[in-house]
Amino acid sequence: MPSLTLTFANKINDSLQVGDTLYYTNNSTDVIEMGVVTSPLSTTQIQLTVAATLVLPTTNSFILFSKDNKANLSSLVGYYAEVEFTNDSTSAAELFTVSAEIVESSK
Repeated sequence: MPSLTLTFANKINDSLQVGDTLYYTNNSTDVIEMGVVTSPLSTTQIQLTVAATLVLPTTNSFILFSKDNKANLSSLVGYYAEVEFTNDSTSAAELFTVSAEIVESSK
């Protein structure tokens, strides 16, 4: 599959990562899949794999992306977790609360 490099005038959303699927729309109800992000080249450039038959977006197209929900789950899963907090500050700091949403993975 061919690759495509997109350059934006503004900074790309920080949550875009490798494996996300990119789409575009031209102010219509049709949302067209462009491909999968293979590399963030800079804060304004990304590279993705595209189908050879892709109709390229225009400069006025709205670009959006979706994440793979298999890799981006919202809670911890399992029986064991370990967390370490480090204070690199030279002044005292106080931690008031820590919480987590944990779901047993095989019950």
